[in-house]
Amino acid sequence: MVAAETERDPDLAVIEAGSRTLRTGGGPQQADVPGRPEDPEVDRALREVEAELATRWGETKLEPSVTRIAALMDVLGEPQRSYPSIHITGTNGKTSTARMIEALLGAFELRTGRYTSPHVQSITERISLDGAPVSAERFIETYSDIKPYVEMVDAQQEYRLSFFEVLTAMAYAAFADAPVDVAVVEVGMGGSWDATNVIDGDVAVVTPIDLDHTDRLGETTAEIAGEKSGIIKQDATVILAQQPVDAAQVLLKKAVEVDATVAREGLEFGVVARQVAVGGQLLTLRGLGGEYDEVYLPLHGPYQAHNAAVALAAVEAFFGVGAQRPERLDIDTVRKAFAAVSSPGRLEVVRRSPTVVLDAAHNPAGARATAEAVGEAFDFSRLIGVVGASGDKNVRGLLEAFEPIFAEVVVTQNSSHRAMDADELAAIAVEVFGEDRVQVEPRLPDALEAAITLAEEEGEFAGGGVLVTGSVITVGEARLLLGRA
Repeated sequence: MVAAETERDPDLAVIEAGSRTLRTGGGPQQADVPGRPEDPEVDRALREVEAELATRWGETKLEPSVTRIAALMDVLGEPQRSYPSIHITGTNGKTSTARMIEALLGAFELRTGRYTSPHVQSITERISLDGAPVSAERFIETYSDIKPYVEMVDAQQEYRLSFFEVLTAMAYAAFADAPVDVAVVEVGMGGSWDATNVIDGDVAVVTPIDLDHTDRLGETTAEIAGEKSGIIKQDATVILAQQPVDAAQVLLKKAVEVDATVAREGLEFGVVARQVAVGGQLLTLRGLGGEYDEVYLPLHGPYQAHNAAVALAAVEAFFGVGAQRPERLDIDTVRKAFAAVSSPGRLEVVRRSPTVVLDAAHNPAGARATAEAVGEAFDFSRLIGVVGASGDKNVRGLLEAFEPIFAEVVVTQNSSHRAMDADELAAIAVEVFGEDRVQVEPRLPDALEAAITLAEEEGEFAGGGVLVTGSVITVGEARLLLGRA
């Protein structure tokens, strides 16, 4: 099956907004998610760091300002300015896109630092060097190095630095210490006041924007785009994934204001064609410098193909393709990089007989993309859902997106304090699925066992499967329970 991907939203063609556009005139193997350190002393020290970080404001408690992180960067000597960076915002697809960008840069022999959030299993995942999470020892050392400066800034500010602000500082310090040739940085939330936004990204990437965190970012995609446009800096290059028209207008307007150069998916770059392949898909991508054919991507779903197009354009822009250089990047290197990409917890198969798939979709847009990808990549005759969601999400919208593909759903809850109570989640699920299709298992291990049992009712050679979803935390805990430490 080959699907043409050349017809994009025609409305984007009319929102030039006076912006300049970019037109033409395998990296290291991604490491899997790390487990706990084997050395008991290192594990103890890491747990102490985690405990100290846990005393700070969590990632959902915010005082929207970069004042504190800017003060910390100042006393640390502005480490984030010692290397160029690619800054990524958007609603969905940020981490997968970051991993693809990292793989491409690494394949071209650049030393990379990657900062992403949240983590699936280990806090050390958030800070990567050369395609692999930093070791527990390095994570501990970096925290110890900046701790005195963190405490100094804490004493001077109205509010202590948050969990995310300290981790961001650790990442920037670790990248400077390495040193890296380029940093790939994913925002935590929004853009303008996000802690990561003390960098001046040479390339700003905006993945698809949809409704999420509406209590903090705005109730429309245009309002959310206004917050996310804050990462677009003077004279930067902006890579825009396909966007709702109102969001695209806001982003292009910001690009004009800061004289940034823009490349838009569907116009300057995009997915030309895609073919489902064993373990992933075969792509033809149009980049800023030309066409790249026979690109194998070991990830499922149309949305991952579009993430790949965005990642390729971002790396081309970083290297000056489409501006200073009219030619495309070396295609064999591009192919090698994409073939090595992984994205744990994103349509990740962790068991067979029956097949168990993990996916961290946690909002309606992500769930719709996952549902489409599951239908394309897996031939399930009967799919059982295991859903554990956070209470601050649009849970009804999430469940409605999955309703067409789930024969039954087992609702549960993860260990986070943000988790929605299983009974509360079940009440919503019954309204969406009907009582006969909903089972409640408050403990995640019991939910997994129940779902696997339901899938096995199809018989040994039938096509039953299980999809675990609803939250990154749910997926991470299921990954551990299923032996993927």
